[in-house]
Amino acid sequence: MTEITVAVAEKQQALKRKSKLVRFVKQWDLQLMVIPALLLIFVFSYIPMYGVLTAFQDYSIFKGFLDSPWVGLKHFEMFFHAPEFERVMRNTIIISVLKLLFGFPAPIVLALMLNEVKNMYFKRVVQTVSYLPHFLSWVIVSGFAMSILSVENGSLNILLQSVHLIKEPISFLSIPEYFWTIIVTTGVWKEIGFSSIVYLAAIAGIDPNMYEAASIDGASRFKQIFMITIPTIMPVVIIFLILAIGNLLSAGFEDLLLLGVNPVLRDVSDVLDTYVYRTGITGQRFSYATAVGLFKAVISVGLLTFANLLARRTGNSLW
Repeated sequence: MTEITVAVAEKQQALKRKSKLVRFVKQWDLQLMVIPALLLIFVFSYIPMYGVLTAFQDYSIFKGFLDSPWVGLKHFEMFFHAPEFERVMRNTIIISVLKLLFGFPAPIVLALMLNEVKNMYFKRVVQTVSYLPHFLSWVIVSGFAMSILSVENGSLNILLQSVHLIKEPISFLSIPEYFWTIIVTTGVWKEIGFSSIVYLAAIAGIDPNMYEAASIDGASRFKQIFMITIPTIMPVVIIFLILAIGNLLSAGFEDLLLLGVNPVLRDVSDVLDTYVYRTGITGQRFSYATAVGLFKAVISVGLLTFANLLARRTGNSLW
């Protein structure tokens, strides 16, 4: 009996392999279209990973990869014992967590609100206005922020003075206590509209009959959101939450570099990405900066794996 079962299982596996091969041959034109994308990823994502070796060397641009001396974990130990380590890790974690707490649910809330709007003209206007900031570079966005928060003729200072909340203009971008609020708010404003597209698409796929049935049963629109809309789009939310947790150490680069340009803000604006830029590009400590970047990558992979394992309990995961 066991031999028969094994034979049947092997036959099924052979049929599966044959069906996959047949499907591959039938879709040869589609497979050819994938090849350029695979080559692009291989050339620009995998081949440059060879540069990670510099984290274990005292790399010199004159000696190259092959002749630079190997030093093992020297640069990792230097980073862990560096005076900036505690400050950089603190800022990275706090800013990342704040962006996750406020930046992640914001597009979901916007999508839920837009879904309840019945006036299509107003809905399209709101969508267009909220999408536009995503297509602006951080140079432009940071310029807007600096203009609004400026001590001289800044819109926010003028508003606060006009309602008599302050007597003198406040230099918001020179006060460390305000920086995290500014950076998180600016990031949410820039990305909230574009990030909501996926959730709006998921909501659009919900069967309208479910809402009709709930309405007949007496459920209000508010209850329908919590009983139908949110549970239905939850698989999409979980997938994006896993990716967000995996990027938890990516607190930002361009926004922090541009808005945190004031040296006074260094204690609250310096994160792993800006630290790598400053030490690697500006300070030309290539091996040290590579070690810091590799440390961040390893932790990010660990966070992604951990989040994916937790998500499996809900039946939704990346792998």
